[in-house]
Amino acid sequence: MSKIKENKVQIWLEKFDCFSITGKDSKRFLNGITTGNIVDFKNKVLKTCWLSPNGILKSLLEINCLENKLEVIVFVGNTSEIRKYFNDIIFPSDDVLLSDTFSINRLQEVDAMNSWRITQPIFFKNEDKKFDFYNKNPNSMNNNDLQLWKINQAIPSLDCEINGKNNPLELGLTDLIDFNKGCYLGQETMSKIRNVSSLKQEIRVWTTKDKDLNLECDNRIIYNNKNKEKSVGYITSIYKLNSGIIKGLSMIKRKYLDKENYFFSDKVGQISIYKSVGSTFL
Repeated sequence: MSKIKENKVQIWLEKFDCFSITGKDSKRFLNGITTGNIVDFKNKVLKTCWLSPNGILKSLLEINCLENKLEVIVFVGNTSEIRKYFNDIIFPSDDVLLSDTFSINRLQEVDAMNSWRITQPIFFKNEDKKFDFYNKNPNSMNNNDLQLWKINQAIPSLDCEINGKNNPLELGLTDLIDFNKGCYLGQETMSKIRNVSSLKQEIRVWTTKDKDLNLECDNRIIYNNKNKEKSVGYITSIYKLNSGIIKGLSMIKRKYLDKENYFFSDKVGQISIYKSVGSTFL
């Protein structure tokens, strides 16, 4: 009888930029900027997106709803750009105040089979005693393991998947968007895509066993075969792990997702693609 593979719980511990928002209009203010429903939010930490006016993903944020303030954790994004935009749209009549940026430690129990979005993180500062405890915990992921886990979760990276082109639905972040709340930045585009189900591409994890790699090659296009008859997508991220495994993330045109198991790239040779653990699609 074969043994059932244990799904080991691991500790994800990482430092992020953070700033707090105070004032009686804080929730209303954030609700008009981000995709989540902060006004009606009842849990402690809300995962949400900040979009451009035309619906392109600019940042992933987590909002830690405390008793007298909201802490904005910049999960993926340019902190300076976010703060500047937030400050620029605060009206004189708004009771909203942004703090200076500070660092915060984010801890979450995760595993290899479930999305990173199903469990709640906790936050603490370096001086907290539990930081040293968790930092030395044998179940804490090292940088290599954490990077591999993030790839399998298809967590987007700044300037890779968050590149000024991709929307959150293409990146598998549909569940971070509240389609029933009031107006927010990028809402019109999100509603249009959802209503007509018009996604042109989806994020996929890719991996290669090809030993003849050309990582210096600038061509990131993915083709349907070695003859390069058709372009089916492009590589967004490449990670070479200590184990020798080479894998990453890519954007693949939807019409090719169910037709082939293997594709080809000048950069990394023959690749196989598969859905990530953490992505959801329309």
